[in-house]
Amino acid sequence: MKVKEYIDERIPKGVLHMTLLDPAKQDPEEAGRIAKQAQSFGSDAIMVGGSTDVTQKNLDETVLAIKKMCSLPVIYFPSGAHAISPYCDAIYFMSMLNSRNVKMVIGEQVAGSLIIKKINLEPIAMGYIIVAPGMKVGEVGQADPIPRDDLKLASAYALAAEYMGMKLVYLEAGSGAPEPVSSEMIAAVKKTISVPLIIGGGIRKPEQALAVKRAGANIIVTGTIAENDDLSSLAAIIKAIKG
Repeated sequence: MKVKEYIDERIPKGVLHMTLLDPAKQDPEEAGRIAKQAQSFGSDAIMVGGSTDVTQKNLDETVLAIKKMCSLPVIYFPSGAHAISPYCDAIYFMSMLNSRNVKMVIGEQVAGSLIIKKINLEPIAMGYIIVAPGMKVGEVGQADPIPRDDLKLASAYALAAEYMGMKLVYLEAGSGAPEPVSSEMIAAVKKTISVPLIIGGGIRKPEQALAVKRAGANIIVTGTIAENDDLSSLAAIIKAIKG
């Protein structure tokens, strides 16, 4: 089964959780251990990626270690075409739509497309939209973050992504953000689009995850909690999402 089919099959049954692991934040063996624990807690997939310091070596080693310890799909969440692992099950073929740098909108995608075809990696088209504060990913991606209260602009970006044929929309507050994307923005975007909506950034507590779920997210991503080895908090967040 393709990873996108796996996602589509699960979404009608409830909100999905994905655990994000950055190859630059822990060694491969630790990443594998965290992925195994995340699977036992009920996470639906493992995302691998980071804004900085991802290399072909640490990416490949991390993915292989995760797949050794965990049977969940492994999806690459790329920062660019400089490193693309053939060991992943799929890649988010994503465009940072509100970047000022055309390289992040289409340039890296052009650079990586033939590589992805050559290694037969499943691409999943995704519109990636940075919401304030944006944190490191917004800085590196040279984004103009959507203001947290600009529901109309967020909805317009999300609908444009869908109209351009993207299969997923991801609203990203940024790793380590003080707060997640607001419930009001999530609800407005969800009402506007018909493709699945992913929310990430700033989700550290079960009550935050529950609010994001209730607002209309189809997929919730957490990363910093796992990086900090706070696996009890990760378990509590997944429980809130799945409850």
